Amino acid sequence: MAHIKVEEGVPGIRSLVLFRPETGKHLYELAQVLLRDASPLTAAERELIATHVSARNHCIFCMSSHAAAARELFEEKREVVDCVIESKGTALLSDKMKALLTIAGKVQQSGKLVTDEDIAEARKHGAEDRDIHDTVLIAATFSMFNRYVDGLASLTPTDPKEYEPMGKRLATLGYVLPQQQKTNGTH
Repeated sequence: MAHIKVEEGVPGIRSLVLFRPETGKHLYELAQVLLRDASPLTAAERELIATHVSARNHCIFCMSSHAAAARELFEEKREVVDCVIESKGTALLSDKMKALLTIAGKVQQSGKLVTDEDIAEARKHGAEDRDIHDTVLIAATFSMFNRYVDGLASLTPTDPKEYEPMGKRLATLGYVLPQQQKTNGTH
């Protein structure tokens, strides 16, 4: 049960956005810009960064919902998502993505842990300033989102199948405020 009175049955950050839409609007806009707007990183790669950080923060709702979106976006390479979550072999990842996930993991702990060597490793594998910038900002933002969701104890479904429709919605619609979805007839 959430620490505050939110709409019953609405999971994760969605319930918090409905509770306070004037702040939620900006959070959703930020997520849309970071995860769906034009970027040298694919939407799947950006969702994978969000998933990685959320897994490291043990935020089950964010990890599960963004993993579901990443699986949708990776399509036939969807197994890479579980490899990253479970810290198993990452043969399916490019060296560039491995280096960016290392940076994201350090930002999740503390931005001060990112070293010149981490950046040089990412650059060695083709990362440019925008890749590095977006990785750090996604990692920092999702650390905040994770703390927001878990700090207010929002509803976290335990059945992994419940996240599949969320993943499809995020992969196709992006980050649309819940009440906007209701008015245009989609869920």
